[in-house]
Amino acid sequence: MFYTKLSIIGVALPKICSTPFYYSRYKSTLRKIDKLLIANRGEIACRIIRTSKRLGVKTVAVYSDVDKNSLHVSLADESYAIGPATAALSYLRGEKLLEVAKISGCQAIHPGYGFLSENVEFAENCQKENIIFIGPPAAAIRDMGIKSTSKAIMAAAGVPIIVGYHGEDQSTETLKREAQRIGFPVMIKAVRGGGGKGMRIAYTEEDFEEALESAKTESQKSFADSVVLLEKFVTEPRHVEVQVFADSHGNVVHLFERDCSVQRRHQKIIEEAPAPGLSPELRNELGLAAVRAAKAVNYVGAGTVEFILDKKSHAFHFMEMNTRLQVEHPITEMITGTDLVEWQIKVASGEKLPLSQEKIKLKGHAFEARIYAEDPSGGFLPGAGHISYLSTPEDSEDTRIETGVREGDEVSVHYDPMIAKLIVWGKDRDEGLSKLKAKLRQYNIAGLKTNVNFLLDLASHPEFMAGNVHTNFIKDHYNTLFRKEEPTETQICLAGLATVLLDFNDMISISKRDKYNPFIVESNFRINYHEEKNVKLRFEHDDLLVKIKFNDSNNLSISCDDGKTWHAAFGKIRQVYNRRILNFTIDGVKCKSTIYRNEEILAIFDETGKIQFSLPQPSYVTDEAEEHSTGLVNKAVAPMPGVLDKLLVKAGDIVQKGDSLFILIAMKMEYVVKASRDARIDKVNFGVGESVPKDATIIQFNAKNS
Repeated sequence: MFYTKLSIIGVALPKICSTPFYYSRYKSTLRKIDKLLIANRGEIACRIIRTSKRLGVKTVAVYSDVDKNSLHVSLADESYAIGPATAALSYLRGEKLLEVAKISGCQAIHPGYGFLSENVEFAENCQKENIIFIGPPAAAIRDMGIKSTSKAIMAAAGVPIIVGYHGEDQSTETLKREAQRIGFPVMIKAVRGGGGKGMRIAYTEEDFEEALESAKTESQKSFADSVVLLEKFVTEPRHVEVQVFADSHGNVVHLFERDCSVQRRHQKIIEEAPAPGLSPELRNELGLAAVRAAKAVNYVGAGTVEFILDKKSHAFHFMEMNTRLQVEHPITEMITGTDLVEWQIKVASGEKLPLSQEKIKLKGHAFEARIYAEDPSGGFLPGAGHISYLSTPEDSEDTRIETGVREGDEVSVHYDPMIAKLIVWGKDRDEGLSKLKAKLRQYNIAGLKTNVNFLLDLASHPEFMAGNVHTNFIKDHYNTLFRKEEPTETQICLAGLATVLLDFNDMISISKRDKYNPFIVESNFRINYHEEKNVKLRFEHDDLLVKIKFNDSNNLSISCDDGKTWHAAFGKIRQVYNRRILNFTIDGVKCKSTIYRNEEILAIFDETGKIQFSLPQPSYVTDEAEEHSTGLVNKAVAPMPGVLDKLLVKAGDIVQKGDSLFILIAMKMEYVVKASRDARIDKVNFGVGESVPKDATIIQFNAKNS
């Protein structure tokens, strides 16, 4: 059981103070916490539930209409519906969450990250309703949540900050003038931003106004605030952040740093702890600066102080403080042997920190890979859809899976497209990286596009393996990171082999259900039930034909070039839990792969990752697909499922190549779709506010007129 302070008596910390820190004096009574509400969803909700169960704390989940069958709902002791799928009508309804907390008898609310975790008003309302907010004081959230204010406080506390503009004048003229003063490239950031939202880079003065408008629009939608700040953009920065923790007794510690430099769309994709290539002296300087930052705002609870670190000089500057638990907190837990959610609950209960600074030891190296439903080769556009197949590595002391989905679940267009976090630990960086690659190969997902192959290629890149990371890593190594995904001849042969073996296994399964069927004989069955078989497959837009000859003793000959070349093959499938493992030999080379097939796809998982084929569909389905895929030059389509937020043109308008046509909101991000050519608008098929599927034709161009 845990307890919390009920009253605080002391002197308020000024907004900007020149002294290192002023501790408040506390007069406390204790209050038991044995039940908490989790004001979140997905993998973080499941993560909090796991620790709470271990501590004997009961949990209450909340869910939107589309989440009613979600994993976090099934794991919690109780669960309550809170509204429609749209976050603003469900997970962002603070008054509804407080109502549920009171009805269910919760003494505390854990906000996780995202949603209301850094919402000042929600934290204050929790206090008014005598509900413990498991997070920092509202004043700290307010000061650190407004980036301009936070930088002023940090400067006063002696924490280095980067040159920029944090003023109240938000006119385009003033912002453009300040950008000219700072010097391009300039980073435009929402003052209440986070997760890359409301963030744009203007590389030149010509880019500035469009980038500014886009950043303000996205910020307004995400945070109900369009105010931005400007910073000098460091061309080769590293993103290094320090985990801090403070209690209400004046104790503040750091738990070392994480490197989160490798990002796409200004969002982290792979993190590691500790940061590679830092000297012990620099590591200590970063830790001390982060502790000063936490003390400067009288911080309590878990927080992360983020720094920009120059790749070459290793000079560092304060970027922002996240007043919540971070997505990547598990790698800190792995290198320190801690449970930060447990610490959060204990600190919120009025206890002292479990460990002092000198007792927090750094051990080994950990990586976290964020597995997303997205298309890396298509600009990392997020996706949504059905998880047809899911098989993951086993949890162990050196491997953790943080997820909120199961096989058969849907990745919803309404929320972040993260499927899971894969966390591994090794005694050093090389061992940790080897384990990461091995476990990524075991993370098998079929049915929708993911970034697993990309993560595997990234982890195998020589520069990443050497620790030469920075925030432009993906852009700078684009040509070597983005391989053209196409099946090898061996994989095509393997797909044909898998097809006939799966057909054979299906026949065996039927015979077991119907052992008296005279057309199926299981005993002494040989695979040569046909002399030759053609297997039709499709990869992307290419049709493939695999010819199979059945020889004696269940040996096969396979050709994927219309019979010009034949390969000797043999294979056998065995079931291991939910994995179908194909042990095969092709031209004398023995290997094994995991395979999955349903009515629409055949997926093969091997050392290079996943290769997924489409299977033949009924003619009417094929005809419809072909009809919808033609004439792409004459239309503008939705690049992903989402909600049509703005229409920038109407029927009859004349547009030029590159003109913005419409804005789509998907997975909490804003996407501007532009004209692919000069054209006249013939027809607009959807209205603002409508949900649209991927590849839906939003705007039809005139086929003849430009």
